[in-house]
Amino acid sequence: MEPSNVSNSQPPQIATAFSRDELRRYSRHLILPQVGMDGQRRLKEASVIVVGTGGLGSPISLYLAAAGVGCIGLVDFDVVDVTNLQRQIAHSEATVGLPKVLSAAERLRGLNPHITVETFETPLTSHNALDILGGYDIILDGTDNFPTRYLLNDAAVLFGKPLVYGSVYRFEGQVSVFGAPGGPCYRCMLPEPPPPHLVPSCAEAGVLGVLPGTIGTLQATEAIKLILGIGEPLVGRLLLYDALDMTFDTITIPRRAACPLCGDAPTITELVDYEQFCGAPAHDGSAYHRLQQVQHGVRSLTPRQVQQRMASGEPLVLLDIREPYELLLSRLENAVHIPLSQMDTRWGEIPDDRPVVVFCHHGIRSVRLILRLQAQGRANLINLEGGIDAWSRQVDASIPRY
Repeated sequence: MEPSNVSNSQPPQIATAFSRDELRRYSRHLILPQVGMDGQRRLKEASVIVVGTGGLGSPISLYLAAAGVGCIGLVDFDVVDVTNLQRQIAHSEATVGLPKVLSAAERLRGLNPHITVETFETPLTSHNALDILGGYDIILDGTDNFPTRYLLNDAAVLFGKPLVYGSVYRFEGQVSVFGAPGGPCYRCMLPEPPPPHLVPSCAEAGVLGVLPGTIGTLQATEAIKLILGIGEPLVGRLLLYDALDMTFDTITIPRRAACPLCGDAPTITELVDYEQFCGAPAHDGSAYHRLQQVQHGVRSLTPRQVQQRMASGEPLVLLDIREPYELLLSRLENAVHIPLSQMDTRWGEIPDDRPVVVFCHHGIRSVRLILRLQAQGRANLINLEGGIDAWSRQVDASIPRY
C-alpha cells in the first residue's frame, strides 16, 4: 500500500513545493514512511554548516547535498593539496591549488543544483564564529584541531544548536551529538584539552583513507535524523569505530552538572580565546611550535639559524626521525636518519658529544622525542622549528614540500 504521506490526498501546496526533477531525484526518500513529502520538505527548508571541507567535511557535505538539505554552509581556509586526495573526496586533481570551500562548493552544486551552497573562506575564530554559525540550524564538526572543536562546542551551546561531532585517528573514529537539549556538550566528555605536543595531526600520524568516509557518513546520518526528527540521535552517547577489528561500540556520556558551559551554574557565557585555551595558536604554525618549545623546555632553532651555525663551522648533527617513505618525498643531505618508529631500540645511536638538531615533517614528532629523551638525561638535543617543511620555505626551496 502506498504511504499516506505521498498519496493524492496530500494538500496541493506540499506537492508543488518540489519541481518535477526534485520529485524524481528524491523518489527513494519519498517512499519511506519516515521521510515522505513532509520529511523531504524539512530537508529542503533546513540549513546546516560544515566546518572543515577535508576528510570528514567531504562525505558530510556530499551526502547532505544529495539528500536535498536546502542550504549548506562550508567553512575552511585551506587550499586543495594532492596529499588530500587520498581521503578528501569532494576534491579532485582538477581543483588542486584552489581554496577548499570553492572546490567543495563546485562539487556540491554539480551533485544537486536544487540546493544553496554558501562559502566562508576564513579561519573560524572567536571573533567571527557567532556571525558565521548563527544563521544555521545544525553545526557539523569536520575539523582536526582542539581549538576549533572547543570553539564549535561553545558556540553551539550558546546558540542552542546541536553539534554533530566526529573525529578520526589512524584506524579509529568517533561520532556524537553535543549541545542538544538535555544532553552533554563536548566539555562534559573532555573538560580540558590534551597538551598540543601529544596530539599528532593526520599528516603526522596518518589516517586510513576510507576512515573519514565512514565517520563523515555517520555524521551526515545524524544530521538528517535531527532534521527529520526520527530515530535516536547520538545524544549522550559516543560511538566508537575500529576499522581494523570492524567493531562499533557505544559509551554513555552524561551531562556534567558542574560543566562550566552547559552545567547547572555555567561560568562560560561568551566565546574566549581558544588558541590560548588549548595551548597553541590554531592557525599560525610557527607560533605554535615556539609556544610548544617554551612551555615544555625544548630548545629550538629556526632553519636559518641552523644554516648559519653550520656555515660558521659548528659541529651540529642533523637527525631526521621521519619514516622511510618520507625520505622518498624529501630529504636533507648529510642528515642522520633514525625513524621514530625504531627509536626505542636505536636511540643509543644518537651522538651525545655534539649538539643534535632533531627534525621531522613539521616539528611535532621531534618535540615529543626530545621531551622523552630529556627525561632520560639527554641534554644535547635541539628541535628544528617547523621541521623540513620550514627548511624548504626558509632555506632551500628545491626541497619538495608534502
